[in-house]
Amino acid sequence: MKKLILAAVGGVALGLVTTSQIAGPLLAQDAEANASVYEQLDLFGDIFERIRASYVEEVDDKELIEAAINGMLTSLDPHSSYLSADDAARMRVQTTGEFGGLGIEVTQEEGWVKVVSPMDGTPADAAGMLAGDFITAVDGESVLGLTLDEAVEMMRGPVGSEIIITVVREGEVEPFDVSIIRDTIKLTAVRTRTEGNAVVLRVTTFNDQTFPNLKQGMEDQVEQAGGMDNIDGIVLDLRNNPGGLLNQAIFVSDAFLDAGEIVSTRGRAASDGDRFNATPGDLAQGKPIVVLINGGSASASEIVAGALQDHRRAIVVGTNSFGKGSVQTVVPLQGDGAMRLTTARYYTPSGRSIQALGISPDIIVEQPRPRQTEEEDESSSASPRSEADLRGSLDNDSLSEDEIQQIEEDRARAEAAAQLREEDYQLAYAIDILKGLNALDHATLATVNE
Repeated sequence: MKKLILAAVGGVALGLVTTSQIAGPLLAQDAEANASVYEQLDLFGDIFERIRASYVEEVDDKELIEAAINGMLTSLDPHSSYLSADDAARMRVQTTGEFGGLGIEVTQEEGWVKVVSPMDGTPADAAGMLAGDFITAVDGESVLGLTLDEAVEMMRGPVGSEIIITVVREGEVEPFDVSIIRDTIKLTAVRTRTEGNAVVLRVTTFNDQTFPNLKQGMEDQVEQAGGMDNIDGIVLDLRNNPGGLLNQAIFVSDAFLDAGEIVSTRGRAASDGDRFNATPGDLAQGKPIVVLINGGSASASEIVAGALQDHRRAIVVGTNSFGKGSVQTVVPLQGDGAMRLTTARYYTPSGRSIQALGISPDIIVEQPRPRQTEEEDESSSASPRSEADLRGSLDNDSLSEDEIQQIEEDRARAEAAAQLREEDYQLAYAIDILKGLNALDHATLATVNE
């Protein structure tokens, strides 16, 4: 029987790795403690029989026992739970990167369902769900008092069906309803593109395809740019990435580190700990890196951000991350069910646990929410006048055609950068950092060569 180790958040598990260790029974410390345990088990048996015999409606024995097991696990922390045979099968399907649902990662906080992050390109993302939103009701039925798995089950349904979610959002006075149409969720692990002279690696999840996608995508972008010399640096965008496979987080970190610790895990016993180190080789060839994070960056994302930050290999920009610093082990059980149990905490290379604290950015940059009004539309549509617009203005005949073309290209790049600031201020900020570092590097090189 195998155990599965997770680095994901909430009721939807996005990743796992296998290990060959076998879960062993807990050993009683002394006879008195042993007797106390048996007394409590007798109490459980008495209550179980009383429910079967006297509850107002007939109960299903299997469901009653599963509920008791789940209650025992969920009382430990928000990430420990019992997975029925259906839930365990659904979790295995999700790790393939394609499944039916809303495309939203959730956890539980003070009895409410909290959105860790909407996944890029999913129905939840299109509907405007945001990291940090609280879901208080599903189709008009309150989720307060439900376990996380029960709340998640309420949100499941056939592809194409509608669900109405009641949302409480910071900054909004009243709760509001969001309509979402369920769809097949296809997770694209990494999307790559070039903005200006920066390669942007948008990592949405950590599944089996993450590192291969990242490596291939980066190589393609560098080739299109004409080589690494034409690249200012790398933006590793981990915003709203809820986590996934621990080994993929290690591979991505290792891609930009030559040596040193990436992450360590420590369980209750010293023998339960593990340490993962980087191997030689830097995919970015020493080019500067900016990592983008926000409150939806959790678990595996925090491992990567923490490793690159501690090794001073990257500048971390954005807002504080989610703060999930625990590791879950999924142990298959009889009857095709499984137990998800928190078994360790993970630590960044400097030895810090980010549990409940998160990764603090080197530079805090908030993402402004778009607030476009009709007045702003009218004012932005009116282009400013310049000397060239005046009738009879003199031509500039001091520039060659090549110089004029270069000026026009520079202006186009500046306008594109300005547009990006309107669309994604945090990403534009990250690209500006890389541009400044690249300019400083060239200026330093020029000074040395003089």
